[in-house]
Amino acid sequence: MDEKTPKKLSTKDIMAKGSIIGVLVTAPSLAAFAISWLILDDLIKSAIIGGVIHFVALGFSFKISKKFFTTKPDSTTENK
Repeated sequence: MDEKTPKKLSTKDIMAKGSIIGVLVTAPSLAAFAISWLILDDLIKSAIIGGVIHFVALGFSFKISKKFFTTKPDSTTENK
């Protein structure tokens, strides 16, 4: 058994990390929507801008979650 398997996450950890990613995705899109609606005073254009920002943030969230939220194998439990 030389394969390194990552340790299991608890439900609390999964919910906490998922909530952080959710905030990172929705906060920029909501802010862009609100600011563009105040500036442009057009609901349709503001919704399009918010949607574009939302998908850009979604793309970055995958990179953020891979970098910060993946578990690494525990080296103390290796069988030698």
